[in-house]
Amino acid sequence: NTFGFHTIHGRAPTLATGLKASRPDLMVWVITGDGDALSIGGNHVIHSMRRNVDIKLVMFNNRIYGLTKGQASPTSEIGKRTKSSPAGTIDTPIVPLSIAISAEATFVARTIDTFTDHIQDTLMAAGNHRGSTFVEVLQNCNIFNDGAWSAVRERETRDDNVLLLQHGEPMIFGKDRDKGIRLRGFTPEVVQLGVDGITEADLLVHDETAEDPAYAYILSRMWAPRFPVPLGVFRRIQRPTHDQLLQGQIDDAVAAKGEGDLRKLLFSGETWQAS
Repeated sequence: NTFGFHTIHGRAPTLATGLKASRPDLMVWVITGDGDALSIGGNHVIHSMRRNVDIKLVMFNNRIYGLTKGQASPTSEIGKRTKSSPAGTIDTPIVPLSIAISAEATFVARTIDTFTDHIQDTLMAAGNHRGSTFVEVLQNCNIFNDGAWSAVRERETRDDNVLLLQHGEPMIFGKDRDKGIRLRGFTPEVVQLGVDGITEADLLVHDETAEDPAYAYILSRMWAPRFPVPLGVFRRIQRPTHDQLLQGQIDDAVAAKGEGDLRKLLFSGETWQAS
């Protein structure tokens, strides 16, 4: 009658995979952080995504190891001085959504802790998706990394630094809604509406259902100050889930060989009796 488990650090996706395989009727959520998911748990996250395990993985990203008192995490920016990098970290930070998209997650989204309506809508969409779900939540850590997301959190700056993705809508942003994103080949660029004859018709229209992950990957690489930071659903596609494919193999085996007898299996072949 439990509602959840505290697992070994970084290993939550493995337990969630087994749980979903044995109880496909359950909605399974994994709540994790940037250090937990992308460092010690990195491989587990990647493989749960590529297998399309029907779990909802929500990763809170504060660019620091907050619960273990302030070490650099895989998402800490280059030069970040922390307890584990007093001279500044020299490691290139991971872009979480790029990892999820490259691993073929079927639902990928980003939201932020202070946008209460947006985070609610994003999590509702994640809960309603069938398949591997990865949601990044940009979260402030006011103890060990205060202000990590100030450009997209603060009222004074967020309008010019946030792009709210809406499926089927042109990419418009800015305090006066006068800026947009245009795509030149595979390279996005910021343009000013009304300048040089640029209109909404010239802008990139968001398509979260694009099968090719390249489009969503391009969006995941957009970051302030060069670009606004996209928030919303980057990718939402459908393909058979891990538990569906697993059950299919079980059904095929039963159809071919019958229900089977566990006791008969255990005592077949080389067995012995302990006395």
